Amino acid sequence: MKQYRNLGDPLAGADVVLVGLFSAKEKQFGVRLDELAALVEARGSRVVGRFVQRRGPSDRWKERPGGAARMGLPFSRRTLLTHGKVREIAEACREADIDAAVFVNDLTRVQRTVLTGILGCLVVSGDDLAVPGETG
Repeated sequence: MKQYRNLGDPLAGADVVLVGLFSAKEKQFGVRLDELAALVEARGSRVVGRFVQRRGPSDRWKERPGGAARMGLPFSRRTLLTHGKVREIAEACREADIDAAVFVNDLTRVQRTVLTGILGCLVVSGDDLAVPGETG
């Protein structure tokens, strides 16, 4: 993991990727990513990539009924995303020497720890960027 110049705000001057898990029902996921990008850029970061994982109903031709009921749930309790998507993001983070991955979704302490180890960079949630007392 890189050492940050500004220890008060590790995102200041950082190259960042945005990551989000969205239900197939959510049509405005691009708007949510744009809002997160604005928050990140206001902290002095540069957004260099965006990764989206969509969670939709299961294929009706396969024997996995109930996919629609799980659309709001994570794919993995440890990483939130599928293993393939996490590998894709990790590879991109290594190639572009990314400083931080900012997730649209809330992350548990375990998810942050696991993702930090896999991605090799700081992992934060968009809620961590909200300024106290500021309303959106």
